[in-house]
Amino acid sequence: MEIQFLGTGAGQPSKGRNVSSTALKLLDELNEIWLFDVGEATQHQILETNIKPRKITKIFISHNHGDHIFGLPGLLSSRSFQGDSGGLTIYGPAGIEQFVQISLKVSKTKITYPIKYVILKDDGIIFEDKQFAVFTAKLDHRIESYGFRVVEKPRPGELQMDKLKQYNLPNGPILGRLKAGETVEYNGHVLNGKDFLGKPRLGRIVSIIYDTRPTNVIGQLAEDADVLIHESTFSGIDSKMAHRYYHSTCVDAATVALQHNVRRLFLTHISARYIGKNSRILEKEAQKIFSNTKLANDFDSYEIKARD
Repeated sequence: MEIQFLGTGAGQPSKGRNVSSTALKLLDELNEIWLFDVGEATQHQILETNIKPRKITKIFISHNHGDHIFGLPGLLSSRSFQGDSGGLTIYGPAGIEQFVQISLKVSKTKITYPIKYVILKDDGIIFEDKQFAVFTAKLDHRIESYGFRVVEKPRPGELQMDKLKQYNLPNGPILGRLKAGETVEYNGHVLNGKDFLGKPRLGRIVSIIYDTRPTNVIGQLAEDADVLIHESTFSGIDSKMAHRYYHSTCVDAATVALQHNVRRLFLTHISARYIGKNSRILEKEAQKIFSNTKLANDFDSYEIKARD
């Protein structure tokens, strides 16, 4: 599991930061990549990475402001041109389907794969399979806006090879079945995989909070997260301006991380007023509250290691 920032700026692109997009790479887990927001030129940013568009299976849109969605039609179109792309699901507020469909219709773009739309309305779970669940909650922005919480379910413990040594098992499918907790027969022995597994390992949690004022639901989405990605459009000094424009400060983000047992905080959605070295002001302010804070830059990546 790895996150990569494709755009960390706010409102409009700058020389140092493109507008919002974050990739959650689940290649080892699902052989998939999930995108959170697709600002203008996201597909150009992808060209600078090892991300393959056909691996993108889910796109989560926080809200319908242009700096979070203007890159969507182009990315969908290019994904179609590349061929051999499976279906894709877009999760987003009301209006996202109309935006995509009108853009494709006016430009006479033909998409060669199915697109499913899941319109966000209520707080709660919006996706679940055997390995992951995704939760959403409505935030406090000028327009309808949502935060996301990706939860990896507990994983089976490691196969304890020392306990199996006496059975002289060959490498291959038998060990795989035991690791999956199945019962197998070998040389007259009936072996229950569950008897040879260590303690289940806790799954990882990633929380992504884009445009919003501080609100209690952010804490619910961020609780115990391995990684919290939180918009930090303004510094703490500019808190009144942040409130007026329905945004958060780096201090707001750090306070959430401190109060809700977050392991690592990344600041994103940085206003262009904090250019170059000035952007470090945000990081330093946040670190005074929550030391394990990093200012995200375009193309930064971070591996989220499995919990013990």
